[in-house]
Amino acid sequence: MNTLSDRILNLEESQTIAMARQSRELIDQGIDVISLSLGEPDFNTPDFIKEAAKKAIDDNFSHYTPVPGLGELRNAISKKFKRDNKLNYAADEIVASTGAKQTLAQLMLAIVNPGDEVIVPAPYWVSYFQMVKMAEGIPVVIEATVEADFKVTADQVERAITPKTKAFLFSTPCNPTGSVYNRKELAELVKVFEKHPDLIIISDEIYEHINFQEEHVSIGQFDSIKNQVVTVNGVSKGFAMTGWRVGYLGAPKWLAAACTKMQGQITSATCAIAQKATEAAVLADPKCTEKMRDAFLRRRDLMIGKLSEIKGLKLSIPQGAFYIFPDVSYYFGKSFNGKIIANANDFCMYLLNQANVATVTGEAFGAPNCMRISYAAEDQTLIKAVDRIKKALDKLA
Repeated sequence: MNTLSDRILNLEESQTIAMARQSRELIDQGIDVISLSLGEPDFNTPDFIKEAAKKAIDDNFSHYTPVPGLGELRNAISKKFKRDNKLNYAADEIVASTGAKQTLAQLMLAIVNPGDEVIVPAPYWVSYFQMVKMAEGIPVVIEATVEADFKVTADQVERAITPKTKAFLFSTPCNPTGSVYNRKELAELVKVFEKHPDLIIISDEIYEHINFQEEHVSIGQFDSIKNQVVTVNGVSKGFAMTGWRVGYLGAPKWLAAACTKMQGQITSATCAIAQKATEAAVLADPKCTEKMRDAFLRRRDLMIGKLSEIKGLKLSIPQGAFYIFPDVSYYFGKSFNGKIIANANDFCMYLLNQANVATVTGEAFGAPNCMRISYAAEDQTLIKAVDRIKKALDKLA
């Protein structure tokens, strides 16, 4: 007898995590797999952050904290928002959680009723679609193409809004494409949102510090819609703190209170020691992140150069994050040893088995003609991976 809920049965496994698991299984068999599938910086957490965590242990930060986070952490995040993003969120408008993933999931649970629509531009981060479904909402996907640098237009958004629309959810810089919305593009979107004052705009800015443009622009900077905006961020990507598990949001007070209420029934506060480490991170001069950003920019240019040599790949040049998201549909219909590559899933499995390089199918991100490659790896590893990919693709007929 199947006693699982419909909710869990309808929930798909994260395909980035699934590919990582398949990669580990091959590695355990002694196969030399290069994994370019997970979204994790290959840098270590800066020493000054680790020192703050050690001090927190010595100072006995080993007890429960307020559900939305320590007051000193939320005050630090408030200062960070004002300093870096020109956003005015008071401490009681900020909620710290166990990663930006929890931040987003409980936000969906707090705002979405069954049948509510949430507009999600595609390509989207793999979990957005499933989070909306988990909250019994309806994801309304707007497709962006490689030719448009994977960014949607204001006209596309306006046409997608209906009386059932509850929220618009996007990321900039974007996972999986690395696309970044500039000030002009955001201003065009704002003109649409101004017409819909009840629509909630959720801006995922977790890759803020890995941005190759001159400035990072938060959509919450636009005064006309600032009371509609939820700004989501965290320390996992920009400060190489993935395992510390701290994300946060800034939101209107009523919505921050709702997220705190939800969190109080799920996890309560995140780790007190990780909170103190995060406090040190967000108070630091953001220039401390530039060395890692510059390394990713160098790797982006390396990868774009190498991938451009492979016939049939359509590339956009990412302006942030650490991913490249090529259109690989040129290879659909081609075959190897009688096995046809019908879609991006087949394409990625072919690369895993024939090139021993792990990537992620674009289907996971709402873009079935593409694949995601993470370049969070050393230069020589990236060169070796692309050489393997090219060699494997040359075998296709």
